[in-house]
Amino acid sequence: MRSVPHGRASVLALLSLSGCAVGSRYVVPVTSAPATYVGGAAVEARPGSAGAADMVSWWRTFGDPVLAGLVERALAQNLDLQQARARVIQARAALKGANAALLPSGQINGQVGEIYQSLETPIGRIGSAFSQFERSTETYEANLGASWELDVFGGRDAARDAARADWEASAASAVAARLTVAAQTADTYILVRALQARLDVARAQAATQQRLVDLIALQYRKGIAAELQLRQAEGASAQVRASVPALQNELDIAMNALDVLVGVQPGSSRAQLAGPAAIPSPPKVSTAGGPAALLRRRPDIIAAERTLAASNARIGAAVSEYYPKFSLSGLLGTATTAAGGLFGGNATQANGVLGLRWRLFDFGRVDAEIKAAKGRNAEALAAYRLTVLRASRDVEDAFSTLVQQEARAAMLTQGELSLTRARATSDTAYRGGVISLIEVLDADRRLLETRDGAIQARAAASRGAVASFRALGGGWDPSQVAMSTGTGMMLASQNK
Repeated sequence: MRSVPHGRASVLALLSLSGCAVGSRYVVPVTSAPATYVGGAAVEARPGSAGAADMVSWWRTFGDPVLAGLVERALAQNLDLQQARARVIQARAALKGANAALLPSGQINGQVGEIYQSLETPIGRIGSAFSQFERSTETYEANLGASWELDVFGGRDAARDAARADWEASAASAVAARLTVAAQTADTYILVRALQARLDVARAQAATQQRLVDLIALQYRKGIAAELQLRQAEGASAQVRASVPALQNELDIAMNALDVLVGVQPGSSRAQLAGPAAIPSPPKVSTAGGPAALLRRRPDIIAAERTLAASNARIGAAVSEYYPKFSLSGLLGTATTAAGGLFGGNATQANGVLGLRWRLFDFGRVDAEIKAAKGRNAEALAAYRLTVLRASRDVEDAFSTLVQQEARAAMLTQGELSLTRARATSDTAYRGGVISLIEVLDADRRLLETRDGAIQARAAASRGAVASFRALGGGWDPSQVAMSTGTGMMLASQNK
């Protein structure tokens, strides 16, 4: 059998060790989840909720083209989303850098120089003693070099895994930001429509209260009503009128927030939203596969899990610092003092180096780095579990809001119908001289208060539907995402 030179055998032995992993193998944490949501049955039992809801383009299911247009503009123009996409690009570049660190690197360099030797130096004094000594010398050199740090114990491979997980986490976070922007835009639009409706009611209430003040003032001047009654009516009127600027202020703030979400200057959407429009009704909402599917749908959960995977990989990178680092480097080139001889055989130069770097007397610092990495991993694990719990809470809260506010809106709407009939009856009685105008105006006041409550309840139910879609991770299609836990994930839909 042919023998292998000792030096070459050493290199082959090192290469055979390349890829030895350090650190613990990552396993996705197991989380306990109930079979169904507490409020899931009530959501599924809502009228018109049979079948699966549209979880991808859910904003279109509200049947309001203005709402759908604003959400889609926000997804295209929102500046938070542009920042999130930029972070994905940065993380992707870091992954490319980590991949490149596993490969050999090479460089080409060359130089041309001229040396003019001093005669006052030892070399110059010795050289000047010879008749052929030339003070001026030209040098020509060209080299091709390469180097490679062998990943014998898997430290760089672990760093590459961490960079990949970071990239996947940033992609998932970008999707989460996209869903947040869509939900905030829809929620703010519903709030705008609700405040516009409440402003109309508040102005009607103020007008009704002023009519009551005018009537009592007339009675006071005729000596029929007491001054206390007049002052109480005036105070109540001022209180009702004061609600108008308060609601207008809330409306201005909501419209400005909507413009920022869409990525335009505050005030740009005032003309578009100036016309009256109904509050969008809550569409069909489903449980989207229950709690088990939530882990696959919620991008913030995916991001937290990938962050945990990255922290686990960094433990391996830290542990690899216990072991020596080996590197190979070589150079092949040519050097001469005459340009014509640059590529001659006598000008050839070469070298090869097997390098060793080992933090042999720095294990105390390595220990500290490993403990810090494990601490960050424990923190990421707790953050992941907390994200899962909060996601479940978000769903339950949103379902409760949707169902209970719909029930409240139905009751108040029924009360509004009853009070409308009572108002018509009191008006007829007033015209017949059976009751006073004060009783008619009081019926108006109660009707308008109930109408305001019904508007708030309808808006809260619609916002609860938005919150449900957001809590369930609606707004993207996970089936279009290729995911293999522990080997990589591509959130291709995050740039849609």
